[in-house]
Amino acid sequence: MSSFDAFILGIIQGLTEFLPVSSSGHLELGKAILGDTSVPEESLLFTVVVHFATALSTIVIFRKDIVEIVQGLFSFKWNKETQFSAKIILSMLPAVIVGLFFEEQLEALFGGNILLVGCMLIITAALLYFADRAKDTQKNVSFPNAFVIGVSQAIAMLPGISRSGATISTSVLLGNDKSKAARFSFLMVIPLIFGKIAKDIMGGALTTEVSNISALVIGFFAAFIAGLLACTWMIKLVKKSKLSWFAIYCLIVGLIAIGASFYL
Repeated sequence: MSSFDAFILGIIQGLTEFLPVSSSGHLELGKAILGDTSVPEESLLFTVVVHFATALSTIVIFRKDIVEIVQGLFSFKWNKETQFSAKIILSMLPAVIVGLFFEEQLEALFGGNILLVGCMLIITAALLYFADRAKDTQKNVSFPNAFVIGVSQAIAMLPGISRSGATISTSVLLGNDKSKAARFSFLMVIPLIFGKIAKDIMGGALTTEVSNISALVIGFFAAFIAGLLACTWMIKLVKKSKLSWFAIYCLIVGLIAIGASFYL
């Protein structure tokens, strides 16, 4: 992977992480378009690095929320911050289980399979379309809701299924407020990403020899900066705009990807 390709893919990750259009799917499409010839392990390493970068940008944007949650936890009371943290932990369980028992199968899917990405983008489009028809409320995410949203997050580990799209849509379809659903969606992924990084480092998965270290560095900073610039604007867009706009986008890109898969 060249430094230029890493820069473009990093920007793609930073821009698409906060919209319900599947950042992992767009990364795979970007790799296919750019002719990425990285081995699966190196390709997955780059994907992990740029996701780590956008996780850091999420922390910067939600730093006040995170500080409040931590302060609430150290009060050692069953307050709203402690309850929110418990819901986050509950939502992580399905993805943790899938990651532990199906990691090799998931890694095999991140190799430029744009036919799969196209099909999954169409599923994302359907989720967004139906969520857009749901009635907006002021309801908070409950504990049962948190687990169901976590199941959606686990399914969204497939390239092409938007994690934010799946989790926000599921939350909205369960009757939760769109603004609160978006906040929960973006915060719930932070522990998973850092947990994944820690697991890979401890297990030696990220010690794979990389042909171009500079590509990882450039991709990281491109994703981090793009995430910082785009996060605030994109979160507002998710909260205020109709999800059907993104459904149309995912449908179009999905159909293009399926068509392109027969020629690439």
